[in-house]
Amino acid sequence: MGIRVDNLTKRFGAFTALENVGFEVEAGELVALLGPSGGGKSTILRIIAGLETPDSGAVWLDGERVDGVPANERKVGFVFQHYALFRHMTVEQNVEFGLRVQKTPREERRARVDELLRLVGLQGYERRRPAQLSGGQRQRVALARALAPRPRLLLLDEPFAAVDAKVREELRDWVRRLHDQVQLTSLFVTHDQEEAFALSDRVVVLRHGHVEQIGTPLEIMDRPGSEFVARFIGEANVYDASIEDGAAIVGSVRVPLTVTPDAARARVVVRSYDLKLWADDAGPVRVSRLVPLGDRVKVEGLIDGELPVVAYFPRRSSLLRGLEAGGRAAIEVTLARAYPSANGAH
Repeated sequence: MGIRVDNLTKRFGAFTALENVGFEVEAGELVALLGPSGGGKSTILRIIAGLETPDSGAVWLDGERVDGVPANERKVGFVFQHYALFRHMTVEQNVEFGLRVQKTPREERRARVDELLRLVGLQGYERRRPAQLSGGQRQRVALARALAPRPRLLLLDEPFAAVDAKVREELRDWVRRLHDQVQLTSLFVTHDQEEAFALSDRVVVLRHGHVEQIGTPLEIMDRPGSEFVARFIGEANVYDASIEDGAAIVGSVRVPLTVTPDAARARVVVRSYDLKLWADDAGPVRVSRLVPLGDRVKVEGLIDGELPVVAYFPRRSSLLRGLEAGGRAAIEVTLARAYPSANGAH
């Protein structure tokens, strides 16, 4: 099943959750809706599922317009952030719930439940109740329950938010493998860019109810379409700079640009891994501190004593030799992008 969202607009009183949002998901794709809270991500998911009605626009599933089609007839599986399991039911009963609603014959129900519990690695847990499971196990039950009625489309709303970081990483790897195995079109909501990039084929970046950019994870990372995307995806240094002869002037530092804007001033974005710092008594950067982060080291400093700069280096990088808090450093920017001064949040 493919998805097409056409010009969706949705208001809740005076608040506009979505305004003319449109995108497509190809059959078999796993696509992430990524953005900060309040961007409209979950509202899109609920409209596709039939749990909300848009003020205008349309949703097409597998070439069929589904406006007015009840949620229970759209053949959509929905996985909620907090599992939404039936506490009084066992794992087996939770998974077969949708099949009972469909009045699936008993033997077929049992076979489907057994198949799914094997698929999600929960054989032997059939008689347990949700309270007897870990957070990761509960989410697996929720996924199995969503898959049981053989939906045409799987929707996941912040599916890993309720589990700790280690379990979240394991779950997202498992969900990607599951998606590839069952070959189901999937759309999931997250505000975690690492999660979106690790899981998805493509990413739809949303902000304040508008689509900012659509692309593969590498396209979003390497070619951000706006200052907001450049700032939101990955840690970045952002400067208000003057433009002279194809470069941005950031304090006393000349920053070469990939594309020179047709303006005297611009917002310049330098990702924290697109610059180099090294110890130099005559350098323009005063190092504030070095922060060990496992296999990386975060270096913080000030250009000309006033402009903050952050860079990351491998823990054993030769560039770290001689760098210390209070010392000075030279700086080289290897890649920078410029955006109109009025574009994006400051």
